[in-house]
Amino acid sequence: DLDGTVTTQEILPLIAAELDLYEEISTLTQATINGLIPFERSFKLRCKLLSDIPVNKVQEIVDGVKLNKAITNFIKENKDDSYIVTGNIQEWIEPIIKKLGCKTYCSKGKFINNQLTGLEKIIDKGEVVKVLKGNEKSIISIGDGMGDVAMFGESDICIAYGGVHEPIETLIKNSDYIVYDGDSLCRLLNTL
Repeated sequence: DLDGTVTTQEILPLIAAELDLYEEISTLTQATINGLIPFERSFKLRCKLLSDIPVNKVQEIVDGVKLNKAITNFIKENKDDSYIVTGNIQEWIEPIIKKLGCKTYCSKGKFINNQLTGLEKIIDKGEVVKVLKGNEKSIISIGDGMGDVAMFGESDICIAYGGVHEPIETLIKNSDYIVYDGDSLCRLLNTL
C-alpha cells in the first residue's frame, strides 16, 4: 500500500486542498478506508472532483508528500523484492515512484492537455498479488484500509499497519501481524 503506509499523509486530500475541497475529499477518503463506500466508486468520484487540477500541479503537490523514512529506506534497500500496489493514478504519483525506485502497480488515468479526463484502469490489488504469486514468489502485504482487503486475501503473510491511522477491523482480523510504526515494520520484514 502507499497512502498511510509509505506516505505519512493521505495523498488525495492534499491534492484537494488546492481546490478548497479538502474536507469533502477527506470525508470520502475516510469513508472508503472504513469500507462505507466501495473503493472503485469512491475513487471515480474523488478523481472527478480533482480533475480540474493540471497533472504537473498534482505532481508538484505529491513531490512534497512526507514519506516514512524507515519504510522508504527499506524499500530502496530491497527494491527488487518490494512493490507498491496502490489505487492512486500513476501519472499523479510519479514523483514518489521515482523516489522509491521499486516496481509499482497503480491505476491509470486518461489525460488531455495535462488534465485528467477519466480513468483508463482502476487497479485490483488482489489481481496484482495473484500475478506476483504466479512468479513463484511468497507475498507479504501491508495495508490499512478497505482497499487492501483483496490484496490480503491473496497474500501469504498480511501485516495491518497503523502508522498513520488505525487499520480497519477487517484487515486486523485477516492479519498475521499488526504494527504501528515504520521502524517496527522494517524490523518485522527483516525477520520474515
